[in-house]
Amino acid sequence: MKPGRDASLVRAAAEQLAAGPIHTLELAKRVLGLTGHDGAASAAVFQLLGTDPRFLVDGEGMWSVDEGRDALGAPLAEVPFAVVDVETSGRAAWSGARIIEIAIVEVRGGAIVDEYRSLVNPGMGIPAAIVSLTGITSAMLSEAPYFDHIADEVRERLEGRVFVAHNVTFDWSFVSSELVRALGDAPAPPKLCTVRMCRRLVPGLRHRNLDVLARHFGVDIQGRHRAYGDALATARVFLRMLDEAGGRGIEDLATLQWYLKRRRQRKKFDPGQYSLELPGISNRRTRR
Repeated sequence: MKPGRDASLVRAAAEQLAAGPIHTLELAKRVLGLTGHDGAASAAVFQLLGTDPRFLVDGEGMWSVDEGRDALGAPLAEVPFAVVDVETSGRAAWSGARIIEIAIVEVRGGAIVDEYRSLVNPGMGIPAAIVSLTGITSAMLSEAPYFDHIADEVRERLEGRVFVAHNVTFDWSFVSSELVRALGDAPAPPKLCTVRMCRRLVPGLRHRNLDVLARHFGVDIQGRHRAYGDALATARVFLRMLDEAGGRGIEDLATLQWYLKRRRQRKKFDPGQYSLELPGISNRRTRR
């Protein structure tokens, strides 16, 4: 089975299962067009759906959609994304480092539709290494708003959107920490990492830093290591990778999230499941 076909086949399986549970062999027939050897057909279904938490299979080989999940999710063309970049006073939020600049670029319907950026007064001095990297000085931040003053707007721009960043764990750790400090809590948006997207969608690239991705997709970065310049470049790279996803038949958010996280098969494949009696399906297991 070619990897590029997987997402389209998963979508076809979800559409078939929307009407109710289907036996492994029948699903193999409807989705994969396999009507030959039962074991091979069953193995193919498990290879396709076995790592996907949206799909369940019982001991009798009946597949269904997990009622607690949206099997297909919102079409990517309709999903609002908040592409975020932060510059910080240090490497880790847990060590007390603070945001000194934030930018949020909203992407929707295949285009950039809104932007937000602000310097942030961290209430502390800026290490020389950070000044050298970003060009942001303590003097520049002296009259900038504290995060408390912009927290409501930042939260509003994130709620109802997918949080996207290049190395999303880093940016989200700072943004969520600042929101909790200012407002007492933080939203829990779905998250996408453009580093992980590159790993799965552009596997030929040996390096995945923003400069490499920007060159690969022909994106200019105006203002490297400044929040707005990096967020805008990330948003443009992200749009190109959504195109790459579309070329693999990935049309909705749930399938994209599954595709990016897909690893080894987790559901147990019981070869005996293909031999169960089912109306209209003959038992072709070899008898001894």
